[in-house]
Amino acid sequence: MPHVITQSCCSDGSCVFACPVNCIHPTPDEPGFLTAETLHIDPAACVDCGACVHACPVDAIAPDSKLTAEQLPFLEINASFFPKGSRKAWFSPMLAPIPEAPRLRPRRTPLRVAVVGSGPAGMYAADELLTQAGVEVNVFDKLPTPYGLVRAGVAPDHQRTKHIAKLFDQIADQKGFAFYLNVEVGRDITHEELLRHHHAVVYAVGACSDRRLNIPGEELPGSFTATEFVAWANAHPEQAELPVQLDHERAVIVGNGNVALDVARILTMDPRALAATDISSAALAALRTSSVREVVLVGRRGPEFSAFTMPELIGLTNSAQVVLDPPARALVRQALASAEDPVRTEKLGLLATLATRPSGSGRHIRLRYRLTPVRVVGQDRVERVEFSATNTAFAADSDEAERSPEPTSMAAGLFVTSIGYRALPVRDLPFDESAAVVPNKDGRVVEPGTGEAKPGAYVVGWIKRGPSGFIGTNKSCSRETVRALVDDYNNGLLPDPPERPSQLEKLVRARQPETVNRQGWHKIDAAEIARGRAADRVRDKFSTTAQMLAAANARP
Repeated sequence: MPHVITQSCCSDGSCVFACPVNCIHPTPDEPGFLTAETLHIDPAACVDCGACVHACPVDAIAPDSKLTAEQLPFLEINASFFPKGSRKAWFSPMLAPIPEAPRLRPRRTPLRVAVVGSGPAGMYAADELLTQAGVEVNVFDKLPTPYGLVRAGVAPDHQRTKHIAKLFDQIADQKGFAFYLNVEVGRDITHEELLRHHHAVVYAVGACSDRRLNIPGEELPGSFTATEFVAWANAHPEQAELPVQLDHERAVIVGNGNVALDVARILTMDPRALAATDISSAALAALRTSSVREVVLVGRRGPEFSAFTMPELIGLTNSAQVVLDPPARALVRQALASAEDPVRTEKLGLLATLATRPSGSGRHIRLRYRLTPVRVVGQDRVERVEFSATNTAFAADSDEAERSPEPTSMAAGLFVTSIGYRALPVRDLPFDESAAVVPNKDGRVVEPGTGEAKPGAYVVGWIKRGPSGFIGTNKSCSRETVRALVDDYNNGLLPDPPERPSQLEKLVRARQPETVNRQGWHKIDAAEIARGRAADRVRDKFSTTAQMLAAANARP
């Protein structure tokens, strides 16, 4: 009975290390790990021990006999990754694995590290640091709630993916860990002040901005980014009041990555299927009265360059009616005939099975390709989107294409762009504008002109490597940075901070009296779960900072 990895794989890699027979690939030390759409279990090598099931933080692994009908395609996805007749793991690592950090050399002052950002990258970095005895980690976040995109960026119907928050709770409950939530570094406390209380500062601030099309009309009401839309659906306090109007029959989404698919799926799902999730109450109310019947997913390149992963495409076709625009069918067939990459071939093969028209009058998602938006038109809000047809396919690394002069017009009341993330400059750190990352070497922040390390400054996650990978990819990324940090500590490059640990609490509370600690977060968490239980929901989130702070300060 081989086990199978299904849709919600986060690429954490915990299953890899738990497996006693090395049958899960690619591993963190193998080529392709950082770009793999999912991990795979070799059915010929699996010994059915179940160790991976217990190690997986998002409940993505199941025996093949217990798969649901929707999960059955993952049998073939797992098996097709391995050579036929394989009886053992067949990979030969071409890259050296990232070793654990060396043991700390004892000092009179324990290693104290500030981590800025409590999303996956920050939490994995804290976990790597706390594997060492006597380390103290203080995690800062500008919101009163932690875990970043796990809380605010994962689609509400992907509750299994959100289970990784349980792992982060376990990390936060370790000895030596402290939360300083509702504290904005750069406003409430500076980088230099953090270094007076810590040996090092690790920035895990992610890529919090979206790439823009920069076309006329993009600023009209009814035009949003996918990040804004998903944050609205997740009750993020900065987007909870986003003026999303769903009173038009068509919505247009530019981009076809996984986040674009999330938005399309939410817009077309039966609200009753979302009612038990942690979707925001405002978003659920809007979806219950929605007039949207068609969501058009527009790719600027051809179907062979579709950015969504195969697991997410399978999940979309299982939960929504997805159709392929007739001109796109010819493009899919053409691309399929010349495809050589197996993953790309699988995607195109599934696209080729889609109908070209919806059955019935229900909500559906339409896939279109080789259309480049040129303007958004409307008087007081979005009314229409105009495109130019792309005459030639984009090169794999190109943002340009030949376009026909005649625009294609598409009526729509909602326009969403999902063309990628971009990091913003971090105060007091150098920044590479072209790559939109903090310049670094193995996680050490370096000056771009000289390549010299900026003492005590480190980065992890998207601000380090750009917006790539999945939630669990941050585990190996953080291990690399923490190894560099511990090496620097052992080599005497991180001087002891002049301030005592008790002084940090006084400073932060003086600057931000409404700081939320670990106990405050537990109160917010418990209150949201209790609100959800009363409404037969997983959780009913607070959508304003004031509500969160009231819960954090509530008496037991």
